[in-house]
Amino acid sequence: MSERLLAAFETGVRYQAWHTLAILAVLIWRQQQPLRGQKLIMGLWGAGILLFSGSLYLMTLTGIRALGMITPIGGVLFLAGWLMLAITAWRNQHKQSGER
Repeated sequence: MSERLLAAFETGVRYQAWHTLAILAVLIWRQQQPLRGQKLIMGLWGAGILLFSGSLYLMTLTGIRALGMITPIGGVLFLAGWLMLAITAWRNQHKQSGER
């Protein structure tokens, strides 16, 4: 395996690990305080893991570089999940403080 492919594989592992931990944190938050938006956050991150990390794993294992075109889609899903997290937290904060 080339150094470049190994680096791509390690990037996939890193992003999968961080987003799995983030999903677990949202699950804990949801258990304590179910809010609209939390399922969407986890779904976006889950799909991001599949497309971002999955495409890097497949590219590394098969050598098919065209799979790298899928990776940015997963990255966008990761970003959308983080944006949805911010929106959900913001809405919850304003709901609790009585503002709308």
